[in-house]
Amino acid sequence: TSAYSSPAKSLGDPGITPLSPSHIVKDSDADDAVEQLFLVVVAIDFGTTSSGYAYSFTKEPECIHVMRRWEGGDPGVSNQKTPTTILLTPERKFHSFGYAARDFYHDLDPTESKHWLYFEKFKMKLHTTGNLTMETDLTAANGKKVKALEIFAYALQFFKEQALKELSDQGGSDFENTEVRWVITVPAIWKQPAKQFMRQAAYKAGMASPENPEQLIIALEPEAASIYCRKLRLHQMIELSSRAPVNGYSPSDTIGTGFTQGKEHVRRNRQSRTFMVENVIGEIWSELEEGDRYIVVDSGGGTVDMTVHQIRLPEGHLKELYKATGGPYGSLGVDYEFEKLLCKIFGEDFIEQFKIKRPAAWVDLMIAFESRKRAAAPDRTNPLNITLPFSFIDYYKKFRGHSVEHALRKSNVDFVKWSSQGMLRMSPDAMNALFKPTIDQIVQHLSEVFDKPEVTNVKFLFLVGGFAESPLLQQAVQSAFGSRCRVIIPQDVGLTILKGAVLFGLDPAVIKVRRSPLTYGVGVLNRFVEGKHPPEKLLVKDGTRWCTDVFDKFISADQSVALGETVTRSYTPAKPSQLVIVINIYSSEQDSVSFITEPGVKKCGTLRLDLTGTDASVPNRREIKTLMQFGDTEIKAMAVDVATSKSVKVGIDFLNY
Repeated sequence: TSAYSSPAKSLGDPGITPLSPSHIVKDSDADDAVEQLFLVVVAIDFGTTSSGYAYSFTKEPECIHVMRRWEGGDPGVSNQKTPTTILLTPERKFHSFGYAARDFYHDLDPTESKHWLYFEKFKMKLHTTGNLTMETDLTAANGKKVKALEIFAYALQFFKEQALKELSDQGGSDFENTEVRWVITVPAIWKQPAKQFMRQAAYKAGMASPENPEQLIIALEPEAASIYCRKLRLHQMIELSSRAPVNGYSPSDTIGTGFTQGKEHVRRNRQSRTFMVENVIGEIWSELEEGDRYIVVDSGGGTVDMTVHQIRLPEGHLKELYKATGGPYGSLGVDYEFEKLLCKIFGEDFIEQFKIKRPAAWVDLMIAFESRKRAAAPDRTNPLNITLPFSFIDYYKKFRGHSVEHALRKSNVDFVKWSSQGMLRMSPDAMNALFKPTIDQIVQHLSEVFDKPEVTNVKFLFLVGGFAESPLLQQAVQSAFGSRCRVIIPQDVGLTILKGAVLFGLDPAVIKVRRSPLTYGVGVLNRFVEGKHPPEKLLVKDGTRWCTDVFDKFISADQSVALGETVTRSYTPAKPSQLVIVINIYSSEQDSVSFITEPGVKKCGTLRLDLTGTDASVPNRREIKTLMQFGDTEIKAMAVDVATSKSVKVGIDFLNY
């Protein structure tokens, strides 16, 4: 509310003033008592381009089951995961997800399909929206808008039902949601509102509830990858320096050609694939010593995330050294370059119209491109053929009055020709050029990370995520950084995060220290000091001169925080007789913040402590303790009146202020 925009103006709220020098209390065993027992952990990797789930029973944690095979896979794409696409009926009810949604939408008559709402690659919206709220919209292929929260909740509900059904089939009896601990992975570079948004969507999907938040863990993608990489045995990974880049695609279950099945027992168990994770630390990991550092580069469809971790012995806990960075440099960038190329050849006006008028054919064209994109490799010499859908050729002729072939001839785009079989023929150079901007950005960003003082002597670079399957990206990373560290790719690279997320759900304590992404503090009054405080912040109350709007810091951006750590500060009401105490909590991306009125400072919580009716024999300087506890992706705050032990709690909220 605007009433609190500056405490100085709202006279009914004289505010609080610091009582003590700040101190930090480690309170690690506060929440251990409520450990719930779940029978199974289900992790959902909700990706930009594809999604999937995996699970493990807490009684046999060494078996990770990756979801059963999906119907309707694409040629040239291993379908262990399903496309992140969702279809709603014209009445905006959930219809289908994944291949089923895509195929059904595709088979609709164009007159009908324009009423259906089809969404793809919608996860990027959470990354790109600056002021995300519960009201943020997503736009369907037909231009209609739907609340993002609904779409995400539908998608999560779909996975919840699929997983519970598979668990029930496997166990022979109905599986209850209460028996499952859910883990959802999100990019580490997402801002706090996006992480909170994911949790709200999961509550809406019925996976957990605000009363029972422990049932859901929001895990960071590179951290999950990191946990899995710790367990890798030598036969489960490729070390790039020792061989040419391998293409991660082959029809068989092993990736690439240079692999034997090794000890990887793949049980075909009612169609779900089971991976044995030996309860050991892998050979490569055992070479790491206390204090050794490694980088995890998680490159997916939408974003690339990098996290630098350091090992802490004896248990090998991970400590995050450098806060997660990255950006929207995922493989979608390659699709975008392909679209730019089509605009160059056929005209932007045509492509825009074609996408709107023939949305299903556009989806088709992008699927055809996807499988050719996966065939791109550094040493490829033969051209890549992309089939143009018939309706593309037909619609182009109507639109322009001449043929597609004619357009290609006169566009003078090098390396792209028309083949007599009705295909776009791209030379390997033309395909590699589409990858270049995205790969350059990844390499550039990595170079910047390597130059940071916290990132000296990194021993390993683990390349994970779906885009890591691209030999072009593998080669670029190896040639840029192979001399500085060993570049390693887990064998089932597209499933690394999923498997790591399951391991994280089985043992959430493995990540011990994180970097705080934001600076947190509360708004207070300080005694006004001439020459130190700006005159416009002066407030005179009952003869006392106060400086208002002071940001009293709890923790700075980039500071290390142990999970579960509590930071405590003590305050006292500025006016002793005050009975309602309002403590406003603020956050900022800047490290150094002096006043809550500075640009970029956002309010993200309010603690309202009502002390009416408490005993009058309270000491004249009443102590109000304020605590902030830093959890996995959530932060809780609490205020306690020390004299009466009256307390009030609040979760930090980035979406509703």
